[in-house]
Amino acid sequence: MVAIEMIKAAQAGDREALLTLLREIESHVYKTAYYILGNEQDAMDASQDALIRIYTKINSYEEKALFKTWVQRIVTNICIDKFRRNKPTVSIDEHEMVFSSDNNVETAVMSKYVAKDIQDAIERLPEHHRAVVVLRYLNDFSYNEIADALDLPINTVKSYLFRARHQLQGMLQDYQKGGVRG
Repeated sequence: MVAIEMIKAAQAGDREALLTLLREIESHVYKTAYYILGNEQDAMDASQDALIRIYTKINSYEEKALFKTWVQRIVTNICIDKFRRNKPTVSIDEHEMVFSSDNNVETAVMSKYVAKDIQDAIERLPEHHRAVVVLRYLNDFSYNEIADALDLPINTVKSYLFRARHQLQGMLQDYQKGGVRG
C-alpha cells in the first residue's frame, strides 16, 4: 500500500519519492491495461502513458479518493481512449494466466485452455463491462472504488457487473460446447 507521506513528498517535489511511487504502482497499472486492452504492446503503451500522466499530474491528486482509485481512473480512461481509437487485436500471453496444478499434465493443459477462454471472453465484452470486470475481479476493487474510478453511479457499476457476468457465463458455456470464439 502506498503511504500518504510518500504521495505528499512527491507532490512537494521530491523526485525520488515520486519515482518510488511510480515503481510501486507500475505492475498494477500494466495489469489493468493488459486485461482491458487484451494485448501486451497496447498495454505497455497505455501503462507508459498512464505513468507519465501520473508523473505530471501528481499535484492534482487530492485525498478525496484513495490513491489507487485515482490511479485506476487514469489508466482505465487511457485504455478506453486507446480502445476507441483502434480495435484491439487478440493476443494472449498465457504465462500471465497460469493456474496452479499438481504436476498433472492433463490438468495443466486444461487450465491453460480455461485461462485462454476466460481471457478471450473478457476481451469480447463491451469496453464498459470489461473495465468493471477488470477492476472488480482482477484488481479486487469494491463497488464504491469502481464507481469512483470510472466516475459512474454505484447502481450502474452493479448493473454492468451483472450484465458482464451473464455475458461471460454465456460465452464460456458456448466455448465448452465447442462454440465459435472471437
